[in-house]
Amino acid sequence: MTSLSLSEDTRERPRGGRKGIAVVAFLLIVLLAGVGFLGYEGWRRSVAIEAQLAALTERMDQATVASQQALERATAAEAAARAAAEGRQLAEAQTSQAQAEADAARKQAVSALETAAGAQAEADRIRKQAEAELNRLQEALGQVAETRRTALGLVMNLGSDYLKFDFDKADLRPEDKELLSRIAGILLTSSDYTVSVNGHTDDVGTDEYNQKLSERRAQAVRDYLAKAGLAPGILSVTGHGKKRPLVPGTSEKARAKNRRVELGIVNTRILYGRPGVTSGETRFQP
Repeated sequence: MTSLSLSEDTRERPRGGRKGIAVVAFLLIVLLAGVGFLGYEGWRRSVAIEAQLAALTERMDQATVASQQALERATAAEAAARAAAEGRQLAEAQTSQAQAEADAARKQAVSALETAAGAQAEADRIRKQAEAELNRLQEALGQVAETRRTALGLVMNLGSDYLKFDFDKADLRPEDKELLSRIAGILLTSSDYTVSVNGHTDDVGTDEYNQKLSERRAQAVRDYLAKAGLAPGILSVTGHGKKRPLVPGTSEKARAKNRRVELGIVNTRILYGRPGVTSGETRFQP
């Protein structure tokens, strides 16, 4: 009985050892499976982390590029703002300068207009005064001979008996001297005028001879007027020879009229809008 029991125990032990090995093997398998699963899971997570890192790196790169571009735009905007500010300051300075120049020009224009208005008023006053003097002179000379106004001034017709010269002569006759004395007396009461003495001849003789003869005749009248009291500085002498006959023809009557001296009076205070231009000429002619 006892031996049988030992045999049975002996047989039972190996069977129990195999079970332990199986358990260990199972545990090893489970352990390996768990390690493999954990390794796979770790690898998968590692790949996911690397992908996330790559994505983060790309976003960081994009953010860096965007930041650089934003910085460049900001720098450009600042430069543009500075340029605009400088341009605005320059424009404001130019505008202020232009305004100042415009104000100065406006003041000068106003001053010029005021000066022009004053000058025009003075010119009008002088012209009216000169016209009044010319009218007075016309009336006074009208007492001596027929006198009329023309576009050039006054014309005094002395007739055919005054300021005539004998053939080839430059001597004044007594009646001419009396007439010149009366004319000089009238002119002495006036002012601001000049007197031109113009000598003429008939057509007999050479041009050269008649030119000198006309100058002698004009000089004789000029000297008498100066002797009568007129200022020598306002008297001028011109000889025209036979170039400007009063009447055409070769008859003795025509030639007698052309042997003459004409007087011209210019009032220097009648100005027709232009400085230096005078009018109001009074011409004495036969």
